[in-house]
Amino acid sequence: MAPAVPSGMDRPHFIGIGGAGMSGIAKILALRGARVAGSDAKESATVAALRDLGVTVHVGHAAEHLAADATSVVVSSAIRADNPELAAAAAHGIPVVHRSDALAGLMTDHRTIAVAGTHGKTTTTSMLAVGLGALGLDPSYAIGGDLAGPCSNAHHGTGGIFVAEADESDRSFHAYRPDVAIILNVELDHHANYGSMEEIHVSFETFAGRIRPGGTLVVSADHPGARELTARVRGIADVTVATYGESPDADVRVLDVTARGLTSEVTVLLGGERLTFAVSVPGRHYAHNAVAALAAGVAAGVPAAALADALAAYTGVGRRLQRVGEAGGVQVIDSYAHHPSEMVADLEAMRAAVPEGRVLVVFQPHLFSRTKELGAEMGAALALADASIVLDVYPAREDPIPGVTSALITDAARAHAADVTAAPARDAVPEAVAGTAKPGDLVLTMGAGDVTELAPLILARLENGGEH
Repeated sequence: MAPAVPSGMDRPHFIGIGGAGMSGIAKILALRGARVAGSDAKESATVAALRDLGVTVHVGHAAEHLAADATSVVVSSAIRADNPELAAAAAHGIPVVHRSDALAGLMTDHRTIAVAGTHGKTTTTSMLAVGLGALGLDPSYAIGGDLAGPCSNAHHGTGGIFVAEADESDRSFHAYRPDVAIILNVELDHHANYGSMEEIHVSFETFAGRIRPGGTLVVSADHPGARELTARVRGIADVTVATYGESPDADVRVLDVTARGLTSEVTVLLGGERLTFAVSVPGRHYAHNAVAALAAGVAAGVPAAALADALAAYTGVGRRLQRVGEAGGVQVIDSYAHHPSEMVADLEAMRAAVPEGRVLVVFQPHLFSRTKELGAEMGAALALADASIVLDVYPAREDPIPGVTSALITDAARAHAADVTAAPARDAVPEAVAGTAKPGDLVLTMGAGDVTELAPLILARLENGGEH
């Protein structure tokens, strides 16, 4: 029997339907037979892909976009209270459903694997989805990034497993009841919603406490915050805790990670057996993500050796060290890294990938609140690059904070002897980078905002020899 459309979701209206999390839920509902509609701020490839599925998408936000017979209005935490469609829902008594609750409804009647952590959620969820798919298990999934083309961030599968990215940023991952949960790491982030590490730990404890009886928590044995969390949650009744990592006490022990250019090979000890398998993306942190995916799949009943081989089918997800192209002997890679820990991990991976060349970075800070709290650490991370250009802060959903600019990052980077400059006019960045790069170098566009749009422009300049 095909999975049912959750109650109240037969005619949903999504505000911000083109977003990474929202579009995936809308896609699955449409594929299950719901009559889906929504709005977004602008046209996009994702919006076009949703329309191809029969979804009605309005551009811009207006009260008249909300159909009179809508059974629910789906929102994310990014939707402001004064949104006219949200006001129209209140005026007409149409229930408002948070994105996480809509996703939780879709996961009913599946064996659910939920992937949480401050960093690495999208990659690990994608690895699992691709690996399970390569084994013919056809999982359903909802991911915070596209695997291939637009709107490839979700799939309505025929198998019994549902893999989902579980977002801690607004505590919305408390809505899920997973059979298997992964916690990759635990760090202080999302400063608009969390005031301390204690609040972060309590939030992750709540998430772990939502695991179904008889389920499994897969958690890093190496990350300090994750180890502390493990100590806090070991008493949860009828939940198995399986740790992974390089620590000697890890249940799934990482014995070796060997870099091979833009790929790597990892050897683990699992259930007394050694397994060596390929990871088709660069970096030690991505190898650890693959091991977490392996451990979770095994906990869900998938044979270890088969899944280890299948994980090699994963070749990346949009914006996670995504190869944009190469021209003139210069590689261009796009990275979503926006927290200092992510920046360090990706920069170390790129350094290993081009040991003889330079790593040149175009970095865009994401959110004023994050820049205020972590700007100094971001600057220190950029010292790992050979040269960096820093753009203005990408505000996303936030209003400016007086005194908080990208200068907090450039000043900190210079204090660590980094070669860093503030961006010239945005349109001049591709030419500036292409004019500096030499054969053997690697250019990394980095950040969670629209810096990604510069990567193909830089590549085009390189293809033209740095000329307009």
